[in-house]
Amino acid sequence: MNSAALRVLARAVTATALVLTAAACTDTSPAASPAASPSGTTSEQQTPTSAAHTAPSDRNPAMDIRVTLDGRPVDATLNDSPAARDFAELLPLTLDLKDFHQTERIADLPRRLTTSGAPEPAEPKAGDLAYYAPWGNLALFYRDGDSANADLLILGSIDADADRLAGADRITIEAAP
Repeated sequence: MNSAALRVLARAVTATALVLTAAACTDTSPAASPAASPSGTTSEQQTPTSAAHTAPSDRNPAMDIRVTLDGRPVDATLNDSPAARDFAELLPLTLDLKDFHQTERIADLPRRLTTSGAPEPAEPKAGDLAYYAPWGNLALFYRDGDSANADLLILGSIDADADRLAGADRITIEAAP
């Protein structure tokens, strides 16, 4: 299957998952509307629907993290994927970055992350923080990637301009207070 067909298939799967999630969220029965705790969780959420396994993590809020690039803070978030939650367990981290293919800055992680429950492959965009499973490294994209890759898991994003991302030599990532 060529990359164009894979992108169309990935979009179709994502659209279907979103429709199923929206349908599940519009149920007006009393059991579908429990009171949420301050963290946004409820006791009723323990029974997953079939859409919960395929839907992107937009059903749960992203995790804020504190990131500094070369000692200067930037806004950043992690998504709620299994790999991003596993990455959050490694924090705090300070990593030296090196350039890779004039598209991303990369660094080795202290251990490999889980790849179970990985979402459909997505084409990386500038600002994406990602995990490349075959090498076990962290990637910070400062340019859009060429294509989606099942081995590249998007963990979150960093809100900084491309020049700042491209020139970063050191990244520190911490859990937000």
